[in-house]
Amino acid sequence: MRWWPLVGLPLMMLLGWGVGHGSTPLDDWFQRGRDTGLGWLLFFTDPRTVLSILAVVVGAALLRKRWVLAIAVLVTPYAAGWITWWCKLLFDRDKGGALAYPSGHTTLMVVVLGMTMLVFGAHRWLVVAAIVFASLGMLGQAVTYHYFTDTVGGLLLGTSLTCVTAILTGVKLGPQRVTMAA
Repeated sequence: MRWWPLVGLPLMMLLGWGVGHGSTPLDDWFQRGRDTGLGWLLFFTDPRTVLSILAVVVGAALLRKRWVLAIAVLVTPYAAGWITWWCKLLFDRDKGGALAYPSGHTTLMVVVLGMTMLVFGAHRWLVVAAIVFASLGMLGQAVTYHYFTDTVGGLLLGTSLTCVTAILTGVKLGPQRVTMAA
């Protein structure tokens, strides 16, 4: 986990520079799903969905009296939004008149799912649920508001920020548990 930001952030930057300002053939393939009814998958990145999960996670951290983690769980999504905005300005990739890379919706969703694991633990069932949830959310964005590569950039940024938060708060993710560093 400690090494992932050193890999994920440069990969996000390289992908952003690699895809440039327009669509790629992979993005075009996902865009063919635009009128297939997959738009309902936007539920997974909808701010109301993501903020509802965040509220539960913050509440759980507070109930467990993990004050530093509760603050981090609140601050990290805000920081993710701010960092995503600056990245969008840096890459200047446009889709439908809006800056697209990396996907802020995907970044926020991934960060909140990551915060969920930091608070509740990286149990296998939770990891699988988070992967399915994130995949569906990414697909929803890839066939509507974003290019698929924008969602991959959001995934790389969101997972990196989650790992940074874990490092800064002293949370150690194990294969099935989360512990606080001594």
